[in-house]
Amino acid sequence: MADHVLVADDDPMQAELLRRYLEGDGFEVTVVGDGRAALASVAKRRPDLLVLDVMMPELDGLDVCRELGGDGGIPIVLLTARSTENDMLLGLYLGADDYVTKPFSPRELVARVRVVLRRTRRAASATGGPSATITVGPLRIDPVRHEVFVAGRAVDCTPVEFELLHRLATRPGQVLTRRQLLEQVHGGADYLTERTVDSHIMNLRKKVEADVRRPELIVTVYGVGYKLADGFAHASPTP
Repeated sequence: MADHVLVADDDPMQAELLRRYLEGDGFEVTVVGDGRAALASVAKRRPDLLVLDVMMPELDGLDVCRELGGDGGIPIVLLTARSTENDMLLGLYLGADDYVTKPFSPRELVARVRVVLRRTRRAASATGGPSATITVGPLRIDPVRHEVFVAGRAVDCTPVEFELLHRLATRPGQVLTRRQLLEQVHGGADYLTERTVDSHIMNLRKKVEADVRRPELIVTVYGVGYKLADGFAHASPTP
């Protein structure tokens, strides 16, 4: 069955161009013209991926990210004419998985969609063993079910956040540099910087730490990168 991509773009010509290229690459495509219509479409039928233009009427792409970021692990690719690093990081901070600036090649967009979907599925299928969860203090990661719990409370993570957290959890106590993490969760894309990792870590800390000002799980190793605190990490059988 073809992957279903929802495209939300208020430019009819651009939306139709994206539809043609995506359908030509084997995707099933739904097109809507604003953010509210995008949310309504998601509620009616969950897509495999969203392509959202940032500048739209009603609700823009960033507003949609605020509503959907981490919800159900739906991958999100933003389209925007804003090309500054801060704008890019804001999109990632709100839950987007990738960020494409205008003008862009439709073929590049299709390639980015493929990469995000492949990365999402790799994260969903990654395991720390054939039937093992990973427990670190109050944090429990189930790589088979693609679930994260903190003190028994379910936590919604975007696919990139989940993969990043899983990578750290499978190497408790081991420091991973920002470049290593960037390569593992974004394929080392040249258009992204190491600050992208900082943005994802900030998001994760808000979800898993008791106090983001004094993180105890995801620890910064200044000048190097990040690690998941060791000393209490262990694997346990999946119920």
